[in-house]
Amino acid sequence: MKHRAIILAGLALLSACNRQQPTPAPTDTTKAAKAKGPAVDPHGFDAFYVWPGVRPAADLTAHTLYLLDGEVRRRPGPARFTRLRAGLPRLPDAQLWLVVRIDRLDLSPRTWAVIVADMERWQAAGNHLAGLQIDFDAATQGLDRYGAFLADARSHLPRPWRLSITGLMDWSANGDPAALARLKPVIDEVVVQTYQGRTTIPGYDAYFRKMAHFPLPFRVALAEGGAWTPPPDLAREPQFKGYVVFLMPKQIRR
Repeated sequence: MKHRAIILAGLALLSACNRQQPTPAPTDTTKAAKAKGPAVDPHGFDAFYVWPGVRPAADLTAHTLYLLDGEVRRRPGPARFTRLRAGLPRLPDAQLWLVVRIDRLDLSPRTWAVIVADMERWQAAGNHLAGLQIDFDAATQGLDRYGAFLADARSHLPRPWRLSITGLMDWSANGDPAALARLKPVIDEVVVQTYQGRTTIPGYDAYFRKMAHFPLPFRVALAEGGAWTPPPDLAREPQFKGYVVFLMPKQIRR
């Protein structure tokens, strides 16, 4: 436990070398209606999203870290991977997922080779690398196309590294069950996002009431400081694997 507390302290020092990633502003919907529940305190959890520029509290204990490593943005020309971290920390006591944020699905074999080479660098630095997480806002009605992209991604990812994706709560309510089931042999987990910006999406409990037959292993991502009351049946869902807290940049007081 003491070693894991040191992990986040070291990551906090490294974050000073990375450029700050902006936190999205809440949408008009989240401004109009707010979710109810106690504020999420990260000290009650052991899995975290840590974006570049975010300094975790030194007393947090971590078993699993999801670190934003780079992105593939929609811009003219071929898809290109851009690293977002200036340093390469050695965090041997935590299980690491490297997150790649994308907003296009036309990644070439060359792009995948660059991503895999970067993962190999993290592994060679002495880290316990669980695998790759793809952060992409896949529309519920576009799951089949996204599934084809993920199958291609899996073919480029060496075993035993695993493949994780972010997902929308709407998938449980309106996603095609057959399209979701086809993802099962391709991905290892979905991390369901419950927030926009710093704010928990209102009505989240209604979505989770429909998770009873969700066919994929899933975690639930919570925003630090966001409202959250665990849905009554969530902990009993056989595919539920726990929580991940998105650590927020601290507000600067003047």
